[in-house]
Amino acid sequence: MSQESQHGKWTLSDSDEDNIIPPTPPKKPNVKPDPERRANAVITVTKPKPKSEPFIKSEEKAAPQMGSEARQAAHLNQSNPVKYENSSSPAVKRKRETDEGGWNLSSSDDEAPSSAPKVKPRQSRSSPQKKIENKRPPSPHGPAYYKEEPSGFFEDNLSAMSDTYRFYLNKVTGIEKKYNTGALHIKEILSPMFGTLKESVQFNYCFDIPWMVKQYPPEFRDKPVTIVHGEKRESKARLIQQAQPYSHIRFCQAKLDIAFGTHHTKMMLLWYEEGFRVIILTSNMIQADWYQKTQGLWMSPMYPRLPEGSPETAGESRTHFKHDLLEYLRAYRAPELAEWIERIKEHNLSETRIYLIGSTPGRFQGPDMEKWGHLKLRKLLSEHTCPVQNAEQWPVIGQFSSIGSMGLDKTKWLAAEFQRTLTTLGKASSSSSPGTSVLLVYPSVDNVRTSLEGYPAGGSLPYSIQTAQKQLWLHSYFHRWKAEVTGRSSAMPHIKTYMRASPDFSQLAWFLVTSANLSKAAWGALEKNNTQMMIRSYELGVLYLPSAFDMSSFLVEKNIFPVSSSSTGFPVPFDLPPQHYASKDQPWIWNIPYTQAPDTHGNIWVPS
Repeated sequence: MSQESQHGKWTLSDSDEDNIIPPTPPKKPNVKPDPERRANAVITVTKPKPKSEPFIKSEEKAAPQMGSEARQAAHLNQSNPVKYENSSSPAVKRKRETDEGGWNLSSSDDEAPSSAPKVKPRQSRSSPQKKIENKRPPSPHGPAYYKEEPSGFFEDNLSAMSDTYRFYLNKVTGIEKKYNTGALHIKEILSPMFGTLKESVQFNYCFDIPWMVKQYPPEFRDKPVTIVHGEKRESKARLIQQAQPYSHIRFCQAKLDIAFGTHHTKMMLLWYEEGFRVIILTSNMIQADWYQKTQGLWMSPMYPRLPEGSPETAGESRTHFKHDLLEYLRAYRAPELAEWIERIKEHNLSETRIYLIGSTPGRFQGPDMEKWGHLKLRKLLSEHTCPVQNAEQWPVIGQFSSIGSMGLDKTKWLAAEFQRTLTTLGKASSSSSPGTSVLLVYPSVDNVRTSLEGYPAGGSLPYSIQTAQKQLWLHSYFHRWKAEVTGRSSAMPHIKTYMRASPDFSQLAWFLVTSANLSKAAWGALEKNNTQMMIRSYELGVLYLPSAFDMSSFLVEKNIFPVSSSSTGFPVPFDLPPQHYASKDQPWIWNIPYTQAPDTHGNIWVPS
């Protein structure tokens, strides 16, 4: 199955379609879906055995997690991969049974029911095969996949930390040690190294509560934790059930008033004996997101308490971070966050040098349109940046891990309202900049195949065939993931970044790290002749503007690792300039098979 794209022949699957059972498409609901709904789902990988061995049903259970029905179901099934067999016999798709006796099919992001539909198992023509226990090969993403961190993996002091920009990558297992020096693991973030923790809030999309609890050091493990989530009905019940052994955990359910919205924000609020801290990040609260993926985070300074009786406006930063954080928290309309709102008022946030860019669900008109989403970004770029000479030669770079439906051509959203936002520089910016290049960084099939995780990494890159076929125009924008500068070329990105670079890629006009993928659900879309902004999901990110650092632009750091306190450049997490897809490159599509070549673990990809 091939389609002609603007960068060459785009083959939807590199498998021989005559030799494989295609994935069964889900039935379309009669509602407009949210492209973000499957943003973190994982496609099932299944395992055929050699002819001499019968089919094995695994008894292992993956750690429980919450976030989407598809991700939960597929995480269990992923522990039985398909092994690559280099033979002339046809590739046969074998499916792994769940405990309920069925299979879970993950819907595309264009067809987003509230849960993954069940597909009845196909009846084998051969007689039933006898199960053999405990003889399957090591699984790429089963419990045995995760290894204990090696000696010296964690920092024991802050000497390697660079606090100029307070932007950090996560530690990645399996890469050279120097590329982890100064990067942060969740265990370090929550350790006494950064303060004596009294209480915390965890905002996120996916949770594995038992795993999360273990990331807190023993001395803080029973301190109160509030979990802010977007789960409903059965998945909410499962999340609550996970927390039953932990009496110190409470819940706050985010209101999702617009259909198919998600609570995609990832943030920690940490209250210490010494003060208060905010972490805004891109990782879910599950082990896979902290193991071999590229993630990013901003860590605030330690905010001290204000003198007793100080007004709410005290302790504000030049970036209005305190006001914007309080406004974001109030948007939840949640009694469970009221105490935290009061605590933040009592602290001095004046040292903050970044701007907050949030999305909250709703339809906004008038001045409220500029509070959230890409219009908030446009407002800040207009007010706090300056025009540059030959601005049309300064490309915009977007890098993300999920893609929503953007219309039949680029003028419907990407090259219209969204590009106008991304190309804004100062108040004198033109209404549109058609001459500005937009470079989109998204992993190719080969990026995923050769990654540390192999094909299972593609489960966190949910660009669906249903969406991709409708917007082939988009694929001419695509550039490969390559991150030699940070040693993370093989660690697939779950981080999301957007920036404006100089023509020679040595400077940045601005940089943004966020939870927001490339979708209208995350960033918002104009309605009613541009008089209304509609946003479906909660998202959160931080914007770096040179003016807040008393600079005219950010120099791009060429030697990010090992971290040095003398470094003044900005640590862009991947290589610049981005490398355009070659003619044979294909964007990773997560719900089609790849059987022609094995991944780094000797497996192929057969979504069920």
